[in-house]
Amino acid sequence: MPLLEIDNLSVHFTLGHGRSRRVLKAVDGVCLTVDDGESVGLVGESGSGKTTLGRAVLRLTAPTGGRIRFRGEEVAGLTGRSLAAFRRQAQMVFQDPFDSLNPRMMIGEAIGEVLAIHGMRGRRERAARTADLLRLVGLPAVYADRYPHEFSGGQRQRIGLARALATGPSLIIADEPVSALDVSVQVQILNLMRRLQQELGLAYLLIAHDLAVVRAMCRRVAVLYLGRVAEEGPATSLFARPAHPYTEALLSAVPDVEADLDPDAGAGRRIVLKGDVPSATDVPPGCPFHPRCHRAEPRCARERPCLREVAPGRRSACHLAEAVLG
Repeated sequence: MPLLEIDNLSVHFTLGHGRSRRVLKAVDGVCLTVDDGESVGLVGESGSGKTTLGRAVLRLTAPTGGRIRFRGEEVAGLTGRSLAAFRRQAQMVFQDPFDSLNPRMMIGEAIGEVLAIHGMRGRRERAARTADLLRLVGLPAVYADRYPHEFSGGQRQRIGLARALATGPSLIIADEPVSALDVSVQVQILNLMRRLQQELGLAYLLIAHDLAVVRAMCRRVAVLYLGRVAEEGPATSLFARPAHPYTEALLSAVPDVEADLDPDAGAGRRIVLKGDVPSATDVPPGCPFHPRCHRAEPRCARERPCLREVAPGRRSACHLAEAVLG
């Protein structure tokens, strides 16, 4: 049984009224699973629905369709103590945890507040647990008496991880956890996340636009485009041989040191996407990617491709997936 099972999940928002009423399809029929101790990457351009999907899993945004199951239990029906118990097991880490920290509250108080909400009432017990959590993420226990503005971006992300770990979760949804950090600090945080995963048996749903981060962290990857899964499969095979033109284009945009040093060696590798991502209130007919696709055929504008298995463990929503795979 998967730890997390997302089945045909949709999150639609109604904008405007009357004749100006529009429906924004932020997430539109996504299916995805995360196993115990597994890292799954969720990638795509801005506006692809990655963050909305992560928030919907935690019931921070209300789904409008589909199902979310955690250890086989339907999340949508949880209330009161059942919902609190679920949220102890599934936590979120944000791009900049400073936004989720009270600037007037010391770090120890911020972490202690989470512990108190989830049942740890004793002040001394909370202080001891806070010290343990700070040490777990590589920070001295004395940092509990400092305020958020006194820390660097990397230190704040460590604090964000400590706060997420306070409830003893089995799943962490990490939304662009290193995108605001310098490259050297990114490596430190990713190494920390890997160590925590090994020591605590954590599962990650890692939301990122940086494919190098996903390649380093994740066993499996789902590529989102306009709220739908364009492609999904093991990271190693997906990065080596994409099965969707969108993934193909995203991978071609990753900096290539060899090509930068020798322009002739990189000739023809870069795929430049046409135009911008369409609005999620006006999704193109047929394949939603066809207006920007370098491989599109006439049927792509007419027929919406289903997400289907195109190789062992590989799924693609493309009529031409076999040709893309080569």
